[in-house]
Amino acid sequence: MTKRQYHLVELFYIITGSFLTAVGIALFTAPAKIASGGVSGIATILYHTLGFDTGLSILVLSIPLFLLGIAIFGKEYGIRSLAGTLFLSLFTSLLNRFFGYGGLLSYDNVLSVLLSAIFGGVVMGIGIGLVMRSGANTGGTDIVAQILARFTPLSMGSALFMVDALVIGASGFIFSLEMALYATITVFITGAVIDRVVLSFGTSSAKTVFIVSEKLEIIQKEILEQLGHGGTILSGVGMYTGLNRPVIMTVIANRKVSQLTNIVHETDKQAFMVVQEAYKVLGEGFSPIQEAAWAGLSDVTQSKPKKRR
Repeated sequence: MTKRQYHLVELFYIITGSFLTAVGIALFTAPAKIASGGVSGIATILYHTLGFDTGLSILVLSIPLFLLGIAIFGKEYGIRSLAGTLFLSLFTSLLNRFFGYGGLLSYDNVLSVLLSAIFGGVVMGIGIGLVMRSGANTGGTDIVAQILARFTPLSMGSALFMVDALVIGASGFIFSLEMALYATITVFITGAVIDRVVLSFGTSSAKTVFIVSEKLEIIQKEILEQLGHGGTILSGVGMYTGLNRPVIMTVIANRKVSQLTNIVHETDKQAFMVVQEAYKVLGEGFSPIQEAAWAGLSDVTQSKPKKRR
């Protein structure tokens, strides 16, 4: 694949993914008052309280966050993500104009709200997953989470969960507790579908990645700053050359594999990269190792044979 074809595929993913995400917001979650975290959740609250167009709110809220992200992470940060946000805002506003703000279902029926939570989550998950396959994202609170992860002890996942939880909590006060619970369903479904799309039906929640490159320092810096992940530099020796070849070993969430692939591709097209399933990941940013230890101890305790009397 040529560089031009590669960028065309990226653009296709961004445009298609942004459109599907807009469909989920404009036709399902926003009309149903489901504020499922992120900037789109805030935009949903603003529409139902102040009457602001959701697409315009997404744009207005995202631009300052992008500028803040660029100021902290550098000028190259967020160009693809900015494109994703612009397309998402545009498509959301166009769908609102074409279909109106009432969505596709009649919300006189409670079942319609549940259907919107489910199908909105599925459609947004597919859309965001496609955008992430291009190495981009739809911006918004992802940037806030990255900033928190960089300047606080919080992991990227914990920071993102905290930000989304604040939006969902606010929707619970403004709309109702029931709507906050529907939003939680949507967030869960969206996350599950994103993982499926990004990794084409991968089987675990994380991947172990090994990278060999002549530009290891640049890749290492991008992993730390863009992905908010650490890693380990392993010592290696090339079998053919006999030269020392350091190797990056990092474990990342499924949804970030495409972004890491793009980082490596753009930094060093001659790099060697191995991606494999991580059966279980314990420690910072993933499942707490202490809980796993107690769970294992509990399993051992429960499996002890009973003494014969």
